[in-house]
Amino acid sequence: MTQAGTARTGETERGTLDKAAGENFPVAPFFLPRAWRDDLMAVYGFARLVDDIGDGDLAPGGADARLLGVSPEEAEDRLALLDAFEADLHRVFDSTPGHPLLRRLQPTVRRAGLTPEPFLGLIAANRQDQLIKRYETYDDLVAYCELSANPVGRLVLSVTGTSTPERIRRSDAVCTALQIVEHLQDVAEDLGRDRIYLPAEDMKRFHVQETDLATATAGASVRALVAYESERALHLLNEGTPLVGSVHGRLKLLLAGFVAGGRAAIRAIAAAEYDVLPGPPKPGKLQLLREVGVTLRGKG
Repeated sequence: MTQAGTARTGETERGTLDKAAGENFPVAPFFLPRAWRDDLMAVYGFARLVDDIGDGDLAPGGADARLLGVSPEEAEDRLALLDAFEADLHRVFDSTPGHPLLRRLQPTVRRAGLTPEPFLGLIAANRQDQLIKRYETYDDLVAYCELSANPVGRLVLSVTGTSTPERIRRSDAVCTALQIVEHLQDVAEDLGRDRIYLPAEDMKRFHVQETDLATATAGASVRALVAYESERALHLLNEGTPLVGSVHGRLKLLLAGFVAGGRAAIRAIAAAEYDVLPGPPKPGKLQLLREVGVTLRGKG
C-alpha cells in the first residue's frame, strides 16, 4: 500500500474511533488500565463501524467499502456491506482481516478469548434495521435491543474478565435501557431515516400519529409518550444498577459511568419537558458527575 493509501486507511480508522467522544457513556476513560482501554476501544471501533454501515453514515469516498472488498457498484448497498463486514469479522478468528478496525480487534479477541456471537449479534441488528422500520410492541423493541445493545455490555464483561450469569443479566438490563434512551433522544433523526423505535401499541395508547413526530416541537401526546418510555428505561436501569456494586476498583467506576450516562440522559429529556423533536436533549458534564456519585453510593 502506498503512503497515501496508508494515510487514508489511518484516517478512516481514526474518524470512526473519534466518535467515542459523542456517546452518552464513557467508552474507554483514562482511569482504566491501558490494556483495558485498548481492548474497549477496539470493541467500540467494531460497534461504531457496523452502526455507521447500517445507518449509511460511512465517510465519503468509499474507503470502508474498498477495505472490505466491496465493488464501487455495491458501495451504497448496506446489506452487501454488512455481508462483507461479517466475512471480514470471521477472518478475525481464523486468518487476517482486511479492515484496520478489525485488525485492531484481533489482539483483543485473542487476549480475552472472545467468541463471534456478540459481534454477529450487532451485525444482525443492523441487517434488521434495513428490513424492519417499525416495532409493534415493547417486547419486539426489547428483542431488537438484545441484538443491538446487549452484546456490547457482554463484551465489556468479557474483556475485563468479570462475566457471570448474574452480571450478564444485569448488564443486559442496563444496555437495553441505554438503547431505549438513545432512541428517545433521536426520535427526529430516526424518523429522517424512516425508522420509528417507539412501539406502535404505545403510540396508539397515547394517540400519537407518525405525523406528530415530524413537527418542530412535540405536542402533549408525544411528550406523554416519551415520558412513559423514559420511565420504562429508568426502571430497566434500576434493575441493572446492582451490577455496579458487584465489581470493584476501576471497573466499578466505569460501569457507574454507563448507568449514570443513562440516568443523566433521562434527566435531560425530562428537563426538556419530554420535547425531543427539536434535537437530542443532552446532559451536561456536571449532571453526569452527579449521577456517577449517586450510582456509586448505591442510590437511585
